[in-house]
Amino acid sequence: MIAEKKYLRPDSIREALAMTDGLEKDFRFLAGGTDVMVNRFQGNEISSSLIDLSSINELKQVEKAGDYLSIGSLVKLSNLKNHKEITDEFPVLIEAANAVGSPLIRKSATIGGNILCENRCIFYNQSEWWRDAVGFCLKCEGNICIATGSKKHCYSEFVSDTAPALISMDALIEIIDQGNERKIKLEDIYTGEGVHPRNLDKTTIIKSILLPLNQDFHSVFKKLRQRESMDFTSLTSVVSVNKNGEIKIVLGGVDPKPVVVEGTSKSDREELIKQALKRSRAIDNEMFSRNYRREMIRVFISKSIDEIFNVTNNNPDR
Repeated sequence: MIAEKKYLRPDSIREALAMTDGLEKDFRFLAGGTDVMVNRFQGNEISSSLIDLSSINELKQVEKAGDYLSIGSLVKLSNLKNHKEITDEFPVLIEAANAVGSPLIRKSATIGGNILCENRCIFYNQSEWWRDAVGFCLKCEGNICIATGSKKHCYSEFVSDTAPALISMDALIEIIDQGNERKIKLEDIYTGEGVHPRNLDKTTIIKSILLPLNQDFHSVFKKLRQRESMDFTSLTSVVSVNKNGEIKIVLGGVDPKPVVVEGTSKSDREELIKQALKRSRAIDNEMFSRNYRREMIRVFISKSIDEIFNVTNNNPDR
């Protein structure tokens, strides 16, 4: 029996979760739609029901919550710059958000949607007839990774730009699943497995992103792509250092999950770069070659560290 196609629009998180009952997980939550709707057009997202969260006002708030700044998951990327708390303490998040797509996309795309955007691969993100002609890959119910020939592992790339910035600043997320609410580290939701890149249940809703306040982060964001106003990342790099001299390097676009390397201001730079390269499983599945992207990892990290410590060394308060 063909499932009835539905478009549902709840007014609260509770109502949204109630709507999932009886759908047997044949549904998809929808926020800004800039990722989900393109994947539906390509035939890569075929859920019979869409649950549009855009009317839930409790997911659109930005406010202080104890030692954290809470950013609702439905805050539009273009609106992050309108909140003084973000511009004052976390300007790299705005820089990362401004690197996503085009201005028109950023007016619809949400921060929650961006951290959950689907992994990408040049052999997967094509029209259905193209994929049918070439052969279906592991990520679309085929039996082989076309890029590598592997029959076990999918290396589609993690391509969020805001998630590396958030992870570099020790972000947590507040999630709700069937009434249970909890906080987890953002980086812990990513599996590193391209077919199922996140370990969240389909009924999970991200309520907010939590960033620790008063950490005096200094961060540098860099992004490699062919066209600045359009393309998904080929390499996103964010390096952050807090007031205690703790460094966190986060890479996107070179592995099925964020690549995270931690150290301190006294850590050997070459060792940090070596760890980043070792953990990056980039393959030739996009426009820039694997070798070039790996070369750029070294360039981005090295330049970012130089920029951070030029800033901090000129700051008499640090």
